[in-house]
Amino acid sequence: MQQKLKIAIQKSGRLYEDSVKLLKDCGIDVKNGINKLKTEAENFPLEIYFLRDDDIPQYVEDAVADIGIVGENVVYEKNKKVQLVEGLGFGKCRLSIAVTRKEEYTGVASLQGKRIATSYPVLVENFLQSKGVQAEIHEISGSVEIAPGIGLADAIVDLVSSGSTLFMNGLKEVEVVLKSEAVLIRNEQLSAEQMQILERLLFRIRAVKKAKNTKYVLLNAPNDKLDEIIALLPGMKSPTVLPLAEAGWSSVHSVLSENQFWDIIEQLKAAGAQGILVIPIEKMII
Repeated sequence: MQQKLKIAIQKSGRLYEDSVKLLKDCGIDVKNGINKLKTEAENFPLEIYFLRDDDIPQYVEDAVADIGIVGENVVYEKNKKVQLVEGLGFGKCRLSIAVTRKEEYTGVASLQGKRIATSYPVLVENFLQSKGVQAEIHEISGSVEIAPGIGLADAIVDLVSSGSTLFMNGLKEVEVVLKSEAVLIRNEQLSAEQMQILERLLFRIRAVKKAKNTKYVLLNAPNDKLDEIIALLPGMKSPTVLPLAEAGWSSVHSVLSENQFWDIIEQLKAAGAQGILVIPIEKMII
C-alpha cells in the first residue's frame, strides 16, 4: 500500500476554512470535514483528520497525526514535542493583555498582584515571569472578555484580531504577549518516505504562499524610458521586454511584491509607463 501522510486540521472555528482552502489551492482534493473525523485526498497521499485545535499538538506528538495545522499560540501554550515547519500566513492575531477602559495602565508592572483571566495560562505565566511580575492567573475557557465585568478578574489575556470584542465589553488592549498565525507542525520522528511526502506538500504550499504575495504586471513603455522603467521592476530574474507593433514602444512583463506594489506602480507611471495591467498569480514556482 502507498504510504500516506496524516494531517490534522481544525474541525471548526477560525482556522478550518483557511486550512481546507490552502490544501485545495495546493491541488489536493479535500472533501468537506463537517461532522467527519477523517477523510482521504483522492489525488495526493494525504489523510486529513478533523480535530479540536487544542488537541492537535498532542496528536502530532503521539504520531496519531504526522503533521498538523494549528495556531502558533496553541503550539507554545501546549508545549508538546513537535517541530514547527512553516508559517502559513493566515489566521493572524495577537495574544494581548486588556484592561477596563477606565483603568490607567502604566506598564506590565501595574499588573503586580492583580487577577488575570485567560485561556493561555502557560504563555501568560512565562510572560509575567520574564517581566518580574507576579499575578493571580485564573484559567477559564470561552468568553474571557466578560471576566472583568463580572468581577472575576482585573485584566484578561486573550486573542485579538480587530479589537471589536474588547471594545464591546468595555476593555482596551494595552500589551501584546505574542503575535501568532497558523503554522504547520510535524512529528519529530517521521520516516524518510513521510518526509518525502511532506517536502512535496511544502513545495506546493510555498508556491501558493508566494503567489498570494505577488502580482503579475504588464505595461507599455516608450523605448527611450525602458532603462528607467526596467530598473524599477526586479521580477523573478529580470523583466520580459517584447517589441510592440507601434514603433518606439515595448511591452514589459514582470512581478511585484504586494508590499511594494503601490509605491512602484506610482513610480512606473511617473516614468512614462502606460496601459498598466495587474493580474493575480495563482501559483508561483521559483
